[in-house]
Parts: sequence; structure tokens; C-alpha cells
Amino acid sequence: MSTPTEVAQRRAKVRQLSHGGASNRAIAQQLGISKDTVRRDLEAPDAPPATPAQRIAQRAAQTESAMSQLRAAAQAVDDARPAYTITDEATARRWCAELRATAAHLAALADAFAEYYPSATARATVGQGS
Repeated sequence: MSTPTEVAQRRAKVRQLSHGGASNRAIAQQLGISKDTVRRDLEAPDAPPATPAQRIAQRAAQTESAMSQLRAAAQAVDDARPAYTITDEATARRWCAELRATAAHLAALADAFAEYYPSATARATVGQGS
């Protein structure tokens, strides 16, 4: 039998995968649960996490989902190769501005992350810049 924390973590993972576009069948296979459990987890109301551990697990699952979506979006832009796509000047300017603004925002997030987790990011910054 699953503990409430395990159920909350599973439901968060089911929702994360569902929001990422996975089918109920794919979610069930990946997590080793039935499609009915996936359906019930998706239909269950979002109960506020009862314990600090549950809140941390929920936040970690949400962040993992966002990071997964970020990687997928970056790959989609890379695959689209906007710099090599024929378009009008206005669209090209807009794309360039959006890429630069997004890159600056992501760089600021990475800097904040490095400040909060210096030991986890120390190796990533070695050899960058000069």
C-alpha cells in the first residue's frame, strides 16, 4: 500500500507527464501503474500538500516538468533553425529579439541558480568567459 507522500508524488508525476503530452497508456507504462490509476490520478482534486516533504516533492515535480518543457522547446527551436528560415524582415527582427530576450532571461535564472547552489554549479562555470 502506498503512503500519502508516495501517492502525492505519483500524482504529481502523472500530471507532469500528462501536461508534457504523454498519453494515459504511455504514463501507465512508464510508471508501472494501470491506465485506471492514471485516470484517477488525473481526476483527483489538487489537494494541498499536507507536509513540508510533500510540498517539496510537489515543487520539485513542477520544476522538473518545467525543465523538461524548456529542453523540448529549445530543441524545437534548434530543429526549426530560425536563422536559416526564409521570412520577411519584420518577422526576422521579432524572432531575433525574442531569442535574445529569452536567452537573457534564462541566463539570469542560471545566475540565480548558481548563487543558490554554488557547489553544484562550480564545475559548469569553469573555463567559461575570460
